[in-house]
Amino acid sequence: MAEVEKGAVSVQMENLFPLIKKWLYSEKDIFARELVTNGLDAINKLKHLRLCGEYKTDEEENYEIRITTDKDKKTITFSDNGLGMTADEIKKYISEVAFSGANDFLNQYKTDEKDTGIIGHFGLGFYSSFIISDSVEIDSLSYKEGSVASHWSCNGSPDYEISDGTRKTVGTDVILHVSSEEEDYLEDIRLSTVLEKYCSFMPVPIYLNGKKINEHKALWNERPADIKEDEYKDFYRYLYPFEDDPIFWIHINIEFPIRAKGILYFPKLTHELDTTKGRIKFYYNSVYVSDNLKDLLPPFLMNLRGAIDCPDMPLNVSRSYLQQDPIMKKLTSHITRKVSDELLSVFKNDRKKYEEYWKDINPFIKVGMMDEDKFFEAMKPALIFKKSSGEYVVFDEFAKDKKDKIYYATDEKSQAFYIELLTKQSVEVLMSDSWLDTHFIPFLESKYKDIKFVRVDSEITEGSINTEESSAIVNPETNKTSAEETCDLFKNTLNIPGLEVKAEFLKNVDVPAVVTLDESGRRMNEMMTFFGRGKFGDDMPTAHTLTVNLANNIVKNIKKAMDNSLSNKDSVNLAIWQVYDLALTSQKNLAALRAETYAKNTSKMLELFTEKL
Repeated sequence: MAEVEKGAVSVQMENLFPLIKKWLYSEKDIFARELVTNGLDAINKLKHLRLCGEYKTDEEENYEIRITTDKDKKTITFSDNGLGMTADEIKKYISEVAFSGANDFLNQYKTDEKDTGIIGHFGLGFYSSFIISDSVEIDSLSYKEGSVASHWSCNGSPDYEISDGTRKTVGTDVILHVSSEEEDYLEDIRLSTVLEKYCSFMPVPIYLNGKKINEHKALWNERPADIKEDEYKDFYRYLYPFEDDPIFWIHINIEFPIRAKGILYFPKLTHELDTTKGRIKFYYNSVYVSDNLKDLLPPFLMNLRGAIDCPDMPLNVSRSYLQQDPIMKKLTSHITRKVSDELLSVFKNDRKKYEEYWKDINPFIKVGMMDEDKFFEAMKPALIFKKSSGEYVVFDEFAKDKKDKIYYATDEKSQAFYIELLTKQSVEVLMSDSWLDTHFIPFLESKYKDIKFVRVDSEITEGSINTEESSAIVNPETNKTSAEETCDLFKNTLNIPGLEVKAEFLKNVDVPAVVTLDESGRRMNEMMTFFGRGKFGDDMPTAHTLTVNLANNIVKNIKKAMDNSLSNKDSVNLAIWQVYDLALTSQKNLAALRAETYAKNTSKMLELFTEKL
């Protein structure tokens, strides 16, 4: 048997640098974020040492980070007045990639990491500077008494040089020698855009060529009671400069099991929800991370706007993506619960305001209820619908009073006739006119299994029929009732596949006929339309019912004319089609072909009418 041989894995820097430069970071811009946060870490460390009495100075505490560009030298310099580094520390934390100055500092002072504000992992964060640079220099002076400035330089190879530096004050300069293909970063407008994106809310002043970058405060760190409504709106306008003002917002402050603060805004929707893209901006100790961290929020909340700062967020080496961490799932649950708690609070404490918000916030709530059972149960007491009378009703309470059917309308104007038929019978109709309700109504049916949802134009109710007149006299010649003869007349004349014809004495004598669509068939048709497979009205494929009103004078006259052998049969047929098309217009599904025919038929009808004037 061969002798066991042991060894150590060797990492060659000439192989590591290309990885760092090309694949370690997901975006080139993050070099600015990493260098600024390293500077912020250095400042926070020095602040902590000052509080501990390990750093004493008579100078005022005036911490800042300054970035300057030099187009002639093609350099960008990141300068901070933090604790600085000695030559040995530069060798340890910069030249040896595996070490982290942040972790070493926290271990040395046995402090609670949550209270320091220290962010970075000094080492790999610094090496992001090579993403846009041919070479990088460091000039640093440590806070330690008797320290001398140290200078470090590297051209992206495994070799570096270290010597005495020129820095006169405590702190660090990082000088990037920008490569020729990345010279656009030397332009103020380019670099300021990057800095504003990542560093707008950092707690120390940041300057680019003398101009302050972070003018706005992180509003999520303020007490909600101290924030005025205009401040919330101004903050939203800063985050989303081209959007309308939000309608509602929630201030989040979570301490356990993971710390998170933030403000979530409900925007005014101008289009359907898109849960594939994130809109909320995520921060890590006030440093921008991403606006598309799908692992942190459920899909239905991804369309909210705002900012969440989570200093305990577990990040990978580039700080660009969340790691799969169980505690983050708990945070997701807490944020979702916070949203439902706040919505319920508004519902209970200011019902009128909640009803005013409803038109804009209901898509978020309905999608959430369909996505998550816990959110459904939490929000069920605040799920409301507007009735045809204009009043809002809590659906859960409304459903308890209904034995088997709930009537709903999707278009108040086009379905006005059907709504009127029901309201005259003291039947309450729910307005379900959200684009989302096509999916939400079947979802509610699955939750309230004993109740059938019927759209107002899906059936003629018993209360619409005049039962006293419904018994028709039998015609001795045909042995058929008047209703049967009228049905045959309309059905044979129209000859439309899928059309069922009924004849009833409707209470509303002014309407010659009504078209209704089978509820299940209509829903199937709507699904086909959603997936681009045609729609009702193109060639009338959907099963539908024409209920002819025997009490209407137009129908009576058509029947009388048909029985008269001297009548113009073409005119009678024209009148029947006109009755059908007129009923069809109430369904808002008159296709272009039928609309054209309807217009021609109307012209012919007017011609016949005017001939008799």
